[in-house]
Amino acid sequence: MKLSDVLVRCLVEENVDTVFGYPGAAVLSLYESLRASSIHHVLVRQEQAAVHSASGYARTTGKVGVCMATSGPGATNLVTGIATAYMDSIPMVIFTGQVKSTLIGRDVFQEVDITGCTEPFIKHSYLLQNPKDFPRIVKEAFYIARTGRPGPVLIDIPMDFQDYQIDFNYPKKVEIRGYKPTVKGHVGQIKRAIKLLQHSKKPLICVGGGVILAHAKDEIRELVRKSNIPVVHTLMGTGALDTNSGFNLGMIGSHGYAHANWALKNADTILFVGARIADRAVANVGILDDNASIIHIDVDPAEIGKITAANIPVVGDAKEILNVMNEMVTPLDTINWTKTILDRKQLKEEIDHETFINPKKVIKILSNLLDDDAIITADVGQNQFWTMRNMEMKGNRQMICSGGFGTMGYSLPACIGACIGNKHKKVVSVFGDGSFQMSFFELGTLIQEQVSPIMILFNNSGLGMVREIQRRTELKEYGVGLPKNPDFAAIVRAYGIKAVTISDPKQVEEALKEAVNSNEPYFFEFIVNDKESTL
Repeated sequence: MKLSDVLVRCLVEENVDTVFGYPGAAVLSLYESLRASSIHHVLVRQEQAAVHSASGYARTTGKVGVCMATSGPGATNLVTGIATAYMDSIPMVIFTGQVKSTLIGRDVFQEVDITGCTEPFIKHSYLLQNPKDFPRIVKEAFYIARTGRPGPVLIDIPMDFQDYQIDFNYPKKVEIRGYKPTVKGHVGQIKRAIKLLQHSKKPLICVGGGVILAHAKDEIRELVRKSNIPVVHTLMGTGALDTNSGFNLGMIGSHGYAHANWALKNADTILFVGARIADRAVANVGILDDNASIIHIDVDPAEIGKITAANIPVVGDAKEILNVMNEMVTPLDTINWTKTILDRKQLKEEIDHETFINPKKVIKILSNLLDDDAIITADVGQNQFWTMRNMEMKGNRQMICSGGFGTMGYSLPACIGACIGNKHKKVVSVFGDGSFQMSFFELGTLIQEQVSPIMILFNNSGLGMVREIQRRTELKEYGVGLPKNPDFAAIVRAYGIKAVTISDPKQVEEALKEAVNSNEPYFFEFIVNDKESTL
């Protein structure tokens, strides 16, 4: 059959029901086959949004996200999204069109070496050179994307190959030399880790995004329950443990809680699970105590020891390793240690502004109104940490954002992907006036797909995080006066979406109640003081 039809058959074999993309001449054959199939195609308004939407879909469904774009500028528009997915370990397969195989390397119209472009920040990529290899390559791509440390995989397909006739024979198994991800942790190392924890006076668990990616939230909660060890989490680990758990100390890092950072600095044994120990997590803590013993569990051996040396490295899948640890661990006496940490907790008074809305209170009000299975997508900037620090995580709530790459414009397309993958859950997208202007064109996709998220724009008339850093470091703010923003609500209403601008704090709760109980998309622009801080 035609190779483009083979692609559809391969996607069906991988249980793919949704593809996000944007067509062009170099993928028209692929699109024709896709059109004739039962697979749902989501037409985004810009290619970067296809990757972000596939990311939101993948992260909230547990499936591999799939997206597609044409050659040249279509492919290069995917680059930021691919890097975003790579940094946050999101399983994804990307298909790009390429110029005819006979013209590759001649700088013809809309030719670009997309495999070369993405080489530093992609898990793996293929330039199809023999059409007969295509079914095997697709099978490998999905296997690589979802196994070990998840990540994006790209397949670049010359346009003339898309019409080739090949035999369809989809492999049942994958055998790749040199790629054998470790799943089960070394039992001896796990026993050493348990022994070290049992003899610790000030133990601490640090949970990263790898726990969520490994679907190991139940296992980490069981470990905490059995061991009585307090927990901190990274930005990407938000939601692994309920906010109201007596053992959850909150987020660490440059925008984390002071008492959580203090605990990380003063613990004598730290168990890192699925965390990269990245610079934003430990840099402002003054680095870890030199005398602390480090246990590091990660599926990617390259991450262990990259930032800080581990006394006991354990390579493998977090879910598998935590299951073994839960069979061995016994309760520790951590009452005094935990109390010492909580005594350092700072209760900061929240200011009621007379003319501006407090964004932290908006998130807290929304948190009380949402169901326990709600999905929240946050963008990058102050809005991200207002959301992360004030949205209560409980039950099956999910929180997603761009953590490792910090990509503005992520929230809205990721929200749309989450809506499409979770039709019966309430999805919320939070962004600032800066990040919204990087992706508001996706409102067209939102209307086309008939999804109904709640969208929250915190408008402080500027790039709040940048401005806050400038003020904190005594740098002069760039430009004179506040930027001239458009009438955001008017723009949104032009798409046929209900949009309201709110500056009176007394109107917040009633407006949010109406949106939560509605089956229609809602957009709120909250006017925020430009001096409102992140913390």
